[in-house]
Amino acid sequence: MSYQAYEHWKTTPLTSQPEISIVIPAYNEEERIVPTIGAIAAYMVELDTPWELIIADDGSTDSTVHLCEALGLVNMHVLVAEQNGGKGRAVQRGMLAAKGNYLLFSDADNSTPIQEISRLLEKIKNDGFDIAVGSRAAEGAEVENKSLSRQLFSNGLNTIVRNVFRIKVHDTQCGFKLYKRDVARRLHTAQTLMGFSFDLEILYLAYKLGYKVAEVPVQWFDAPGSKVDPIKEAQRFLRDLVKIKINDMQGDYANA
Repeated sequence: MSYQAYEHWKTTPLTSQPEISIVIPAYNEEERIVPTIGAIAAYMVELDTPWELIIADDGSTDSTVHLCEALGLVNMHVLVAEQNGGKGRAVQRGMLAAKGNYLLFSDADNSTPIQEISRLLEKIKNDGFDIAVGSRAAEGAEVENKSLSRQLFSNGLNTIVRNVFRIKVHDTQCGFKLYKRDVARRLHTAQTLMGFSFDLEILYLAYKLGYKVAEVPVQWFDAPGSKVDPIKEAQRFLRDLVKIKINDMQGDYANA
């Protein structure tokens, strides 16, 4: 990383619309958030393109917000929530606040390295897709340290998604997704699920509205300290599958 490039991004506010916005939802991430911010900044400042970073706090009760604000990064915005509202709500707040032409949602654990954004950008900029979804299941993906329980959880639920919802993406839950700005705003404005399964609803809406979705193989490492409980999340996921279908039948997505 060029220190001069980093120092410029750190201290000089953007004077034009950012090309890229990166949204990171964070709930009690004091152990991981600063290294994640550092890794993202180290790569992004070398791209020589205007970009902003948005930390969408989800009502953290630890020092997550303080640590982020103490960094003093003028092009990083911390959205503070008074209470926990769910990962989906945090992402929604971040996406609707983002100003970039291309909006990336990335998990706080940095399981997918930020370098993978280049693959996703290529799909949207060069190949005409509206959304590029990082995938641990697509051919060419590199997955390390994924527990057996998480493998079974992902495989089982994604099979249901493909067969019942006819969503062509094999991995709906990877926390690394890139959108065109207008697409992100439309989908996340229509979003009703605020928990773990919000990705599924967003992709369901994307296909329903006719957007072109690319599934892109990425590197992924199951970072220590994951907050995902496979059993509980499987139950919530199945419940939310039903909720999405009911929403659609009731016309809740008619004005999306």
